[in-house]
Amino acid sequence: MNTKKISCFMGPRFAMIFHLFLILSFTSAIYPQEIIENKYGLFVIDNIETYKTIVIEDSSKLLIDLEEFVPGIKLDIRYATENNFFGKAVYNISKAFLRFPAAESLKKIQHELNKIGLGLKIYDAYRPYSVTVKFYEKYPDPNFVASPSKGSRHNRGCAVDLTIVNLKTGEEIEMPTGYDDFTEKANVNYTNLSEEQIKNRKLLMDVMTSNGFIPYGSEWWHYDFKGWEKFELMDLSFEQLLYFNEQ
Repeated sequence: MNTKKISCFMGPRFAMIFHLFLILSFTSAIYPQEIIENKYGLFVIDNIETYKTIVIEDSSKLLIDLEEFVPGIKLDIRYATENNFFGKAVYNISKAFLRFPAAESLKKIQHELNKIGLGLKIYDAYRPYSVTVKFYEKYPDPNFVASPSKGSRHNRGCAVDLTIVNLKTGEEIEMPTGYDDFTEKANVNYTNLSEEQIKNRKLLMDVMTSNGFIPYGSEWWHYDFKGWEKFELMDLSFEQLLYFNEQ
């Protein structure tokens, strides 16, 4: 089978998915572990073999490395540092992943913003379920931290925390608050702000919503991808995902 010809026919944006499918299809038989309900009655994928299986069945469920996929995107992964509400790093490495359709939309958004001298900066994207559990134990407010009884859309690889930066200066444009601000000022409808803050928040909302994302009311930086319901809750580490994508 001539994979180069097929990849060209499908277009470069599908090449990675196609090659991954071939690799997995011709490996030895996969025997995924049984997924067992956790104490909240949720099914959470926490082993790489089951993840392989669902990606073979539906390539849209691949978790994409945004830094590799979206040209020029900036990362400021706060949970890989101590600069976050939790007070310590909960990720070992600074990475951001989203499901393939959401990553495709972010690439379009980046292209649109680049035309006006702006770009995206990512604070967080896919988040392992076990990290959500830790967050809720420290700050049990479901308005700002997802309850483990439901899981987060971050756990499904369908939520992203982000802002906009000026490409010339590299600085973030002015928004209503900083990241992970748990005050009413972070609400997407809060109005006691400067004209610049309101304008910039609207710019982010407009470009995100026109490309398949939905704003989260309590946090101006948080957007969920439409159709998140079809994607499973996940508890795989960034290291596991990187190893998987490199195969």
